[in-house]
Formats: sequence, structure tokens, C-alpha cells
Amino acid sequence: MTALIDFLPFAVLLAVTGVAAGLLAGLLGLGGGIVMVPVLFFIFQAMGVGSLDAMSMATGTSLAGMIPTAISSVRAHHRKGNVDVGIFRTWWIFILIGVITGSVLVTQFRSRWFVVLFALIALFVAIRMFLHKTVAAQALPRLIWQRISAFMLGFLSVMSGLGGGTIGVPLLTRFHVPAHRAVGSAAAFGLVIAIPGALVMLVLGQSPADAPLGTVGLVNLPALLTMVPLSILFAPVGVKLGARLPAQQLKKVFAVVLAITGIRMLLSALGI
Repeated sequence: MTALIDFLPFAVLLAVTGVAAGLLAGLLGLGGGIVMVPVLFFIFQAMGVGSLDAMSMATGTSLAGMIPTAISSVRAHHRKGNVDVGIFRTWWIFILIGVITGSVLVTQFRSRWFVVLFALIALFVAIRMFLHKTVAAQALPRLIWQRISAFMLGFLSVMSGLGGGTIGVPLLTRFHVPAHRAVGSAAAFGLVIAIPGALVMLVLGQSPADAPLGTVGLVNLPALLTMVPLSILFAPVGVKLGARLPAQQLKKVFAVVLAITGIRMLLSALGI
């Protein structure tokens, strides 16, 4: 009973995070990982987990949480013809190799550089959202560079607990892929990232000695079961709100919050 009472404040915060992740996914087209990872990172530390282990658990839990959302998203985009099948066939195997490589690294090592990596990606996303700068389009590069890009997409995303959209969408749009097809293709990439990444962290990940109750490998099941249903439930609400609210202004507000979070995580990782 005492453990349940102690967990209650964290459960409330996790529930709010699930709602926010769903709303932002529908409203701004953001993946839940960009919201879930930093919140889980700080929650696990507040529950007594060391910062390095907290980041690994946040990554594993976030990846597992993306699976049902990614499946739903891919189905919706595929029905609309937004998934570029040619790019997916070329990229998926190299994304998978990157995912397996990155997820094995996360399960075997605890490093502050994983926290730094997420913080830098968060700052990149925040700057890109705030400036809303359109990058001059280029054609798809040679096959070798596409394969390297796919590998790095899987590698960086899985180590940061992110889906395919955070890095995949700006990468594809820079390669002259139309925005709607970039978003749909990145959603398909997210499935290739989330499923094997989460499985590796469940099976190979060793739960930290100070991990909270219900942790399997590097995935915390209570956090997962609290956030994911609410995220799925509120994503359609975010889509409806997107038709009524000023999306660009909201993006800038979220960009500022994300930048502050990224800076805080970066300072935490560097011990400042």
C-alpha cells in the first residue's frame, strides 16, 4: 500500500505526459518519444534511479510505447498513399541494422553521452520548429549515401528513444521528398525502429538494481501502461484541435519548452 501511495504522484505525471504526447502528435505531428523520454528521464531519477540508468530506461520504455502508435500511424498513412514504397524498400534493412547496433550499445553500456545525444537532438528539433526554416530541396543522393543515412537514422533514433519522424522527416524533406510522403514514410521507419529496438531492450537489457517495481529489462511496464493508452486516446483530439488553434504559434511555444528541457538534460549529463 505504501509503495502504491508513493507511486501515485508519478502516475499522475505519467498520465499527463501520455495526454501531452497524444495531443502533440495529433496537433503538431510530433512523435511521442520527444515528449516521453525527457519526462521519464527525470521521473526515474526522482524515483531513485541513477541518471545513466534512468536514460537507458527512458529510452527502452519510450520505444515500447511507440509500437501501437506507430502501427496505427502507418496504417493511416498507407491508406492515403503517403508511404513511399521505393524509399522504404531501399532504406528499411539499413535502418534495422542501425537499430540493432544502437539498441545493443544501449543495453551493454551506460553513458552520459546517450543523454547528451538526446539533448542535442532535442535542441536541433526546437531550433528547426522555432525558425520554421525551409531548406533548399535536393534530389535523393546516390545509393551509398541513402544507405548510410538510413543506418544513422536507425542508430541515432533508437539510442535516443525516438521514432522515425524526429530525424526522418527533416532528412527526407531535404532529399526532395514531398512533406506528406516524408511524414508517411517516416512513420513506416518508426515501426522498423520501435519493434526491434524495444525487443532488444526487453530481452538483452539488464534492469538496474535501483529500478522501480515492474521493470523488465530496460522497459518499465507501469509507466508504459499509464502513458500509452492516454497517448492513443488523445491523438485524435490533437488532430481536431489542430484545425482550430494557431499551429505555428503553438510550435514556437513547444520549441521553447523543448529547448529548455534539452539544455537542462545537457547540463545534467555534463555535471554542470
